[in-house]
Amino acid sequence: MSRKSSRPKARPVLNLLPLGALAAGFGLATAAMAQTSVAPAPAKPATEEAALPTVRVKAAAEPQGKDAYQATQTRIGKGKQDIRDIPQSLTVVTEKLMDDRNLDNVKEVLKNTAGITFMAAEGGEEDIRIHGISLQSTGDIFIDGMRDPAFYERDTFFLDKVELLRGSGALMFGRGSSGGAVNQVTKQAVLADQNEIAITASSHAGLRAVGDFNARTGETTAWRIGTMVDRADNDGAGNMINKVGLAGSVRTGIGETDEFALTMYALQNGNGMNYGMPWIRPTLTSPVADTTLVPVDPTAYYGMASDRNKGSAQYVMGQHTHRFSADIELTSKARYASYTRNQRAGTVRFAGAALQPGGLAVSLATFGPNTVINRGTQLKVQDMQTVTVQSDLSARIHAAGMAHNITTGVDFSQEKKQVYAAYSANQGGIVPPKPTTTVGRPDDGAWIDEGRRSFRTNNEYVSKGYGAYLQDLVQVAPMWKVLAGLRYDKLDGDYRVYSIPSNAPSPPTTTPYAMKISEWSKRAAVLFQPSERLSFHLMGATSFNTSGDTYSLSAANANIPPEKSVNVELGGQYDSADGKLTTRFGIFRATKLHERNTDPLTNLVVLSGKRHAAGIDVDITGRITPEWEIFGTFTWMPVARIDIGAPGAEGQGSRPSLTPRYSGSLWTTYKLTPQWRVGGGFVARSGQQPNRNPGFYAPKFIIGNLMAEYTAIEDALLFRLNVDNVANKRYADTLYSGHYLPGMGRIVALTGTYKF
Repeated sequence: MSRKSSRPKARPVLNLLPLGALAAGFGLATAAMAQTSVAPAPAKPATEEAALPTVRVKAAAEPQGKDAYQATQTRIGKGKQDIRDIPQSLTVVTEKLMDDRNLDNVKEVLKNTAGITFMAAEGGEEDIRIHGISLQSTGDIFIDGMRDPAFYERDTFFLDKVELLRGSGALMFGRGSSGGAVNQVTKQAVLADQNEIAITASSHAGLRAVGDFNARTGETTAWRIGTMVDRADNDGAGNMINKVGLAGSVRTGIGETDEFALTMYALQNGNGMNYGMPWIRPTLTSPVADTTLVPVDPTAYYGMASDRNKGSAQYVMGQHTHRFSADIELTSKARYASYTRNQRAGTVRFAGAALQPGGLAVSLATFGPNTVINRGTQLKVQDMQTVTVQSDLSARIHAAGMAHNITTGVDFSQEKKQVYAAYSANQGGIVPPKPTTTVGRPDDGAWIDEGRRSFRTNNEYVSKGYGAYLQDLVQVAPMWKVLAGLRYDKLDGDYRVYSIPSNAPSPPTTTPYAMKISEWSKRAAVLFQPSERLSFHLMGATSFNTSGDTYSLSAANANIPPEKSVNVELGGQYDSADGKLTTRFGIFRATKLHERNTDPLTNLVVLSGKRHAAGIDVDITGRITPEWEIFGTFTWMPVARIDIGAPGAEGQGSRPSLTPRYSGSLWTTYKLTPQWRVGGGFVARSGQQPNRNPGFYAPKFIIGNLMAEYTAIEDALLFRLNVDNVANKRYADTLYSGHYLPGMGRIVALTGTYKF
């Protein structure tokens, strides 16, 4: 096999994204400004306005995430449902909240919710956990209800809201979803003329420009375009930012019997890559339990200047909705997505004692500017393509003297992934050496030519999944509803590994593995709703996820059966008298009956038996008064235990890793005058152990954030100042047993938003 890379070249369209984003933004802005100089058209007679079909008036006023913190409806349960009818903990972060808190990527959105933790996986990507159960590695991140399984840094520029469902979501989404699911809801064209440009200048030479342009082109037709350009020398945690995005939505027949929509999206990341910092002890003889953080500024970066985390995500999605009546609709979607990833980074570790000043190993007692740091190599080069088709029927009917809310559907997905490996020196490849650095020289600018590496195909994965589900929410009595649902999934996966012996150029050997899974998922609940303001639920659900979740079948796990989980929740929802404030709670118990412990660095792949966690999730969202808005989300998890352990994994009887006893976020704003609005809040997390429970806890932390907003021209021009991590708190955000990624230090950002 040739030593030249077999990886497909980047698509030319991505190279045009910066120009396309700027051209779309400035072109539309110029056109809109030009229109302001034209005399307005004469107002239509009131009788003509009154003659418009009611359904179109409603469609023009459909709610958007930019309107408020509170959301009252969701499609995370497939068909459109009132949130009070979802018998599980659900947190919704709207666009308005994302803007107020200056959250520009999905990881930051999730960090501002409760019950979420992050593991720094061996490839540098963040493995997201809900109640300590892996979410990202099982592919439980979705876009508009369709799986978005690739590892990439997701941006919020074209998101209307982010929905976090805790507990099993297998009935709606199939495999995975043991801990929960994250659904990104994209912006859609609406029947209104609304345009917005937001420009943010922030610390570390940060500059971000986002455009959101929507035009109504007919009585039932509209289009929408989103643009984004983002640059910064440092994101506050050692990462350079360089990304650009372009997205669009076209809808026709809005509110009619047949509605069609087309959504296109392209994101290109050329960001830096901070692999993290090693843990440290106070002295060489200190117990492992005293392990703590390295005392350096959060912005300090010790990787190579040539390290990077480049990647792209592109998709096109078509949607058709047929409304048989006001109570019955069929929605069908088809999406093709393509992802690329080109990560060049390396572990940052303290050099051995022989290279340190005085020949002493590193501890806080010997730590100083001359402490020597080694830089390793971690490469992730891979492509992925997915095809997803699904059709969902939602129907409200009366049968057998009872009201039924039925959702049923079928779906198909095909996922392909190609992983590339660099040739080693023994195989004739070029391996550029990396120099050491010292603690006193962060950002030393050391660089190697990553282009000298040559790559080959290391493994390929192709899976096909089929699913069908049926759920019925039945009004069995004036105050009582019963929910029952059943889903069947079938997954076939084929995996091929290509091995190159050290005495290259010998031909590669191919080792195939296959996986065939057929599983049922169940969900049942009882809801007691004594009034429009009050709702209680008791829910039980099952879920499963397969050995091929991360597309890494091998001889060690190809024949391991799926993990299985059971989730039980007792919860409720209370709405204020005016419906503007919602409080939800859920007392949960999540049990993994066959937990799989995996770690590629230790070749650990085993079903360890059983674990469980129990606690309570609480959310409060909405307006306390017309001037006072609040968002709060808290998780208290006093119970978490490995019931049956496994050699090399987390010990039996111990608390599972990445399960803090409490985590939460509070944010509130108050409108002092028509011009001034102020806000503030915090994010908190108690101590937690990294993966494999190495015997120490990452320190607990509380991060404070502030905001002030001034409206210069009502509904037209405003300025917002955000100060995040006000105290410049040093904390571990993402954890691994050998290192941690620091959380962002203090960031000051000023945003100007112009609406027209």
